[in-house]
Amino acid sequence: MDLQLTSKVALVTGSTAGIGLAIARRLAAEGAEVILTGRTEARLEEARAVILAETPTALVRGVPVDFSKAEQVNYLLMEVPTVDILVNNVGIFEPKPFAEISDEDWLRFFEVNVLSGVRLSRQYFPQMLSKNWGRILFISSESGLQIPAEMVHYGTTKTAQLGVARGLAELTAGTGVTVNSVLPGPTASEGVEEFLRQLAGEGKTREDAEHEFFRDARPSSLLKRFITTDEVASMVAYLCSPLAAATNGASVRVDGGVIRSIG
Repeated sequence: MDLQLTSKVALVTGSTAGIGLAIARRLAAEGAEVILTGRTEARLEEARAVILAETPTALVRGVPVDFSKAEQVNYLLMEVPTVDILVNNVGIFEPKPFAEISDEDWLRFFEVNVLSGVRLSRQYFPQMLSKNWGRILFISSESGLQIPAEMVHYGTTKTAQLGVARGLAELTAGTGVTVNSVLPGPTASEGVEEFLRQLAGEGKTREDAEHEFFRDARPSSLLKRFITTDEVASMVAYLCSPLAAATNGASVRVDGGVIRSIG
């Protein structure tokens, strides 16, 4: 299927690894010009090399940015003044007992997970409306609907992303711009693979560790395995495309059936 992304310029935040890199790879393979972001030049160059190894003709470049620092976000906006597609993927997470989550922790999580997308959308969204075409995606999480007890601050920021996305979508009525959220479930990112290796190091295989995770921690999963980053990226690429014009203001799940809800 041709997703009709050739000549589109896409900015993917937090794109040197995991879901972000998978999204960048897929958009580049579909012909989009991709702008990566990461905290170091070295990580950006590694990610760029991965994309070019798969798609030698890809147009891809990187901009170093720490999204916890507003001045660095402003630098990114100067370096990349306009885009057709914005994928707000950058995010942080950390399990922590609720009573130990300080004000500083709450503010840091909102700064990165929520305000990063707000700051970028504030520049790019009006431009998209004026051109009558554009795509903004917020990579939220099933944790935005099912707040995890072990990291309430993280889940709350993911809920906030859903609110921002829906609010922006309300402003697109009658235009060719769409704003949607994607809700991945437990995904086999770098952090998850390290978690499974640690469990396997206690005398279990990786497969045993994965089985126990879905038996004990995510029993509602219908998939009964970790989602691949490429599976998330496929949904994101479709939603970025002109083919997805009728999907707007939606919270699209790529959660393996973890969320027990028909609404």
